[in-house]
Amino acid sequence: MRDWHGKIAFVTGGASGIGLGRALAEAGARVMLADIEEAALDAAVASLRGSKFADVSGGVCDVRDYQAVERAAQARVEAFGKVHIVCNNAGVAGRSGTDGIDLQDGRWVIDINLMGVVHGVRAFVPHLTCHDEGGHIVNTAPMAGFLPGTGFGPYTATKFAVVGLSEGLREELAPQGIGVSVLCPGWVRTRITESRRNWPKEYGEPPAPATGPTQERIAELVRTGMKPSAVAALVLAAIRDDEL
Repeated sequence: MRDWHGKIAFVTGGASGIGLGRALAEAGARVMLADIEEAALDAAVASLRGSKFADVSGGVCDVRDYQAVERAAQARVEAFGKVHIVCNNAGVAGRSGTDGIDLQDGRWVIDINLMGVVHGVRAFVPHLTCHDEGGHIVNTAPMAGFLPGTGFGPYTATKFAVVGLSEGLREELAPQGIGVSVLCPGWVRTRITESRRNWPKEYGEPPAPATGPTQERIAELVRTGMKPSAVAALVLAAIRDDEL
């Protein structure tokens, strides 16, 4: 995909983090940001519009809920007629060793990191393939999709799954002119370590925050990680050059 102007993009987890919404808007796309945090989402949209990106909108969406994602897809099509780019970017971090997985924590991580991507694919692929203008899907699965780490069993499992899903999806959609990329950066300066700020009530009480040297090291790696804008630029390059 070489021409971004007027293309319609949908980005989950768009209120903060990797910054795909801003990068797409700067490239000329019309962008809808979706996020579960309404206040942060409103602030992100206002910030982009204040930067003269008028074609940016927002919608609250819980990617765990397929019906919510499907409604978001339909709203995007009703507003603009079609969709070209989908970034399944929402994700959370959960810390559970495989020898003592907290079941609710594991379910929460899987519901967002894996099923959120599945829901995005299921809801948007019909809209991507119904026109002849091409399209692209980007699924976020950081380096944990290739490098397992101790103490993060469910998180690592979801990221390996997203890599596999994306590889298969690329082969399936290529004949229809739809590209697929899977984003696997290293440490990025996001709020991933604060994921439990959005812990759903229906999962009960959240696990106690992990403490100790490992957590301190992770916090430092995130703080000194890649800039979100740099990661977003890599994503745009991958879409442009159709890189897996």
